[in-house]
Amino acid sequence: MNTAEKDTVSMHFVEAAVARLSGEARARVLATAGIPAELLGAPQARVTADAFSALWLAVSRELDDEFFGLDRRRMKCGSFALLCHAALHTGTVAHALKRILRGFAVFLDDVHGELRVEGREAVVELVSSIEPLEARRFADETLLILVHGLTCWLAGRRIPLTLAEFSEPRPPHAQEYAVMYSQRLRFDAARTAVRFDAAQLAAPVIQDEASLATFLRTAPRSVFLKYKNEAGWAARLRRRLRGSIGKPEWPVLEDVARELHVAPTTLRRRLEAEGTSYQAIKDELRRDAAVHQLCGTRLSIAEIASALGFQETSAFHRAFKRWSGVQPGEYRRRAGREGDEARPSSLGPGAAG
Repeated sequence: MNTAEKDTVSMHFVEAAVARLSGEARARVLATAGIPAELLGAPQARVTADAFSALWLAVSRELDDEFFGLDRRRMKCGSFALLCHAALHTGTVAHALKRILRGFAVFLDDVHGELRVEGREAVVELVSSIEPLEARRFADETLLILVHGLTCWLAGRRIPLTLAEFSEPRPPHAQEYAVMYSQRLRFDAARTAVRFDAAQLAAPVIQDEASLATFLRTAPRSVFLKYKNEAGWAARLRRRLRGSIGKPEWPVLEDVARELHVAPTTLRRRLEAEGTSYQAIKDELRRDAAVHQLCGTRLSIAEIASALGFQETSAFHRAFKRWSGVQPGEYRRRAGREGDEARPSSLGPGAAG
């Protein structure tokens, strides 16, 4: 079994992405992405990152809008690629970020971002008039991901966010934000904004036309996953446990703590400070690997269960039902029925536009 990192995306984002489509268009894009329509009613379910990327592109083509129909003005297909070209030759992160924000302000009417420096922190604040609340929330989520992901790519490294605050109430899927944005989150805030070290603004833009072509071929996946937060104890634990995928035995927390040269109580405390736990990370890795194996291999469910460290197949059935809302066999059947159409692979001109 491949032990490379396999990411998945919450069903919340799938539902938000297709919310402005007609019934027929929704069925088409879900089929193109290989996402079972029945999973829309299972908010705890997840889909592969490749499937969500394909969905994003399919929705863009249906609407001729790379911003999911959230703004009264369509962000026509090809807009993101033009924005990337405009930001490529700007010299520093500060100049690139300003150009990115200006570009989105040209493409969109109802939401835009502003860059300020407050002391030692740089702040990107969003100003939005989008209604209703759920649409505004998804617009904020999407714009922050696009702005941050593109900026990180231009700099060639992740720019850690020290705080992400949202004017909306805490959503049911708030745990996703710790990976998407920052471990420090605030809801019901006076504004929607992200903060980072202002020294990052002086970093050079290191990308060129050749690397941009590759970036666009793999967009939007390259935007929303490429520069994830890999710092911290949770990331170290994920890297360690990822090597256990495909093996019948997984290490216990005490063994991992010993390898990381800390006491078990210290490791627990540091994971708790990052909003997670040993068991939660273990379950996330097994969940994501299970989704990929069910969708992308012919391994039997018993073989998948064994490879993920379940001594009994029935225990895997119960765990997967808890993770996704359906039994693994049903998940595989639904994905197989709806995953046969060809999937596009880029957000550049001639692909999504």
